[in-house]
Amino acid sequence: LRGYLHHLRVERGLSSNTLAAYERDLSRYADFLRGRSTILTDVKETDVASFLEALRTGADGARPLASSSASRTVTAVRGWHKFLMAEGTTSEDPSATVRPPQPGRRLPKALGVDEVRRLLEAAGVDDSPVSLRDRALLEVLYATGARISAAVGLVVDDLDTDSRLLRLFGKGRKERVVPMGAYAWEALDAYLVRGRPVLAEKGRGVPQVFLNTLGRPLSRQSAWAVLQQAAERAGLIGTDGADERRISPHTLRHSFATHLLAGGADV
Repeated sequence: LRGYLHHLRVERGLSSNTLAAYERDLSRYADFLRGRSTILTDVKETDVASFLEALRTGADGARPLASSSASRTVTAVRGWHKFLMAEGTTSEDPSATVRPPQPGRRLPKALGVDEVRRLLEAAGVDDSPVSLRDRALLEVLYATGARISAAVGLVVDDLDTDSRLLRLFGKGRKERVVPMGAYAWEALDAYLVRGRPVLAEKGRGVPQVFLNTLGRPLSRQSAWAVLQQAAERAGLIGTDGADERRISPHTLRHSFATHLLAGGADV
């Protein structure tokens, strides 16, 4: 298992979060096989199918999973068996015919343009360094459709202010250079000039664009909290975070795409 995880990290460049999920999923599978006194070279299709059933029912003593999580776990299991066969550890792939459950597809609800405007305005409540940072962060997320991990991973050298382009790194460290609109650049510039230097004074000169109050790189969890607080101030969700519509970083990503299409952009 360690060899397979090393392969995923080095050869496929998977993120630390994805690797952690693979390790959790495959450790559960390994425990399941131990419980059946089955070693990897003796795994049969029925073992993999039984594991899939255990994922949905919790028959292995662990918590039952929704179809989407079970599907991810079965995908991880199939990848491991393919790796074992490619490495010559096993002679056949017992998972080849076991299909992961198909989760129902549910599109996230996009915010309206006016709702996004309220959200962005709620992020910048004053001219403090933190407010300037929060407004710039949400402007970047909405203007580029970036994932939250790509936004918090931005470093100063990724910004080309002359051409109004920035470099984003997505899953597997895949690089893309994207344009960004004037509103977002204006908010980002205000933060870089009046906000970031103040926050950076308390740190050790890290290159990340978005910093916390200690001058360290802003975490994904903190960036999520920025969005939730702005959504509450904008009246988009309740103060306890309870609302029939869930506001997440992906909501902005989906809204970005929806508004582009509505404005006449090509798919």
